[in-house]
Amino acid sequence: MLVKLRVLSIQQSTLTGSIPLEIGNMTELKKLLFTRNYFEGQLPGTISNLMSLVVLDLSENQLGGQIVPELGNSSLLDTVSFTRNNFSGLFPSSICIGGTLRFVDARHNGFTGIHHQTFQNCTTLEHVDFTANNIVADIRGCFGEHLWQLSTIAFSQNQLHGTLLTDGGEVFPCNYTYLSLIDLSNNVLQGGLSKCFWDMPSLEFMDLSNNSFDGVVPFSSRCAETLSYLHLANNHFEGTFPLGLKECKSLVSLDLGSNNFSGSIPSWILDLSRNKLIGPVPDDFTNLTGMNQKDIYFLYNDRYIYQVQIQIIWKNMDYVYGFLIAVMAGIDLSGNSLSQEIPIGLTSLLGLRYLNLSGNHFSGRIPNDIGNLVLVESLNLSENQLSGEIPPSFAGLKSIGTLNLSCNGLWGMIPTGNQLQTLVDPSIYSNNPGLCGFPLEDCANWSTSTQSKTSQAEDREAFWVYCSVAAGFIFGFWLYWGAFMFCSETWRCVFYECVDHVQGKVTIICNSELINKTPYQHHI
Repeated sequence: MLVKLRVLSIQQSTLTGSIPLEIGNMTELKKLLFTRNYFEGQLPGTISNLMSLVVLDLSENQLGGQIVPELGNSSLLDTVSFTRNNFSGLFPSSICIGGTLRFVDARHNGFTGIHHQTFQNCTTLEHVDFTANNIVADIRGCFGEHLWQLSTIAFSQNQLHGTLLTDGGEVFPCNYTYLSLIDLSNNVLQGGLSKCFWDMPSLEFMDLSNNSFDGVVPFSSRCAETLSYLHLANNHFEGTFPLGLKECKSLVSLDLGSNNFSGSIPSWILDLSRNKLIGPVPDDFTNLTGMNQKDIYFLYNDRYIYQVQIQIIWKNMDYVYGFLIAVMAGIDLSGNSLSQEIPIGLTSLLGLRYLNLSGNHFSGRIPNDIGNLVLVESLNLSENQLSGEIPPSFAGLKSIGTLNLSCNGLWGMIPTGNQLQTLVDPSIYSNNPGLCGFPLEDCANWSTSTQSKTSQAEDREAFWVYCSVAAGFIFGFWLYWGAFMFCSETWRCVFYECVDHVQGKVTIICNSELINKTPYQHHI
């Protein structure tokens, strides 16, 4: 056996079966790298014999079961990665017993909990990621008060509960001064926020979406210069729009959708869908400098790329866009009560990739320069009160893949363009009675059909007029002769007097109308 081996790296191979028990004999092993293989079964208990182990990477295999508690026997252990396996049970409590652990990546497993002692005094810890597990725990019980070096906390898609307030009134994790990324989305957390979040000096990314947080987003006159990504969607926040966010000068992604915000809307937003916003959309988009660029930027450190997702509502369905903390530039103001015209300034945001203004009260025409948005992939202007023709510049939307202009008052010919011709679903333009052209009825046929329908309507009207005249003549004829033949002389006289009276009135009315319609002539 290779008892003197220091590094064992077998990555991206096709190794199968279980990890052999003999691995524990390599007592001088410092790095064990089995990434992307097909190992299965449990991690052998003999791995606790690796007292010199510094890096353990078993990510992307099919390993399962519980991890032996003695895994952390090595006093040198710096990095452990179990990403994308089937591990379960409690995360081992002794993992940081040596006091040197800095990096823990346990994404996409089945861990059900973290022992309360695991990270309590792990003062060297910098990064911890348990995204997509089954952890049921109070968030405050997972960490201690002395994790000064902690920079990443990622627990998205678990069952964390409780609030972010500690028993002493402090707010977790505001006392972690080096924290740059916190993702607690898709849990069952509740309670309010504190303005200390905006004062954290190193914070770059915060996602608290899809929880039960409530109350008013607190105002602060400060905001961390580094804060770039803030996602608070699908909670119960209320009150006026948090104007204090204007101080967050570095924001490139802001998602506040599906809350209970109300009041007017500022001009420096991204996603405010399904709130109660009213009034016009401001036409000043000069602050949205990130959307004026066509390039996509990625944020990562020297050893870790964080996968993040944004949820977009499109035609009453949820679409999840995944990206590596990239600028997926978009504006979603759907499902509010916004009114007046679509601001022309939107057409200057050349970096826009999706725009959703559906379900509002926008009126007037679609901006003529809408074709400037050459990167737009998704555009939804449905369920508004837009009118007029679709601008010819629409043909310039070369990236458009999803379009919805239904339920408006648009008319005229639908513009043609290479990319537009790939959108073959007629429902894109439905409930706009005046539109024609691909993929709807051809405009020539539509015109002929319209003229034919108009002619048919006129013919039907004339037919009923003739029928009414004929019926009136027949009725009058028999009424006149019936009175003459069957009534007494006295009644006949009364009847004829009434007829003469009515005829006189009709003559006077007709003559007066004729005089009024005759052009006025000046006589000398």
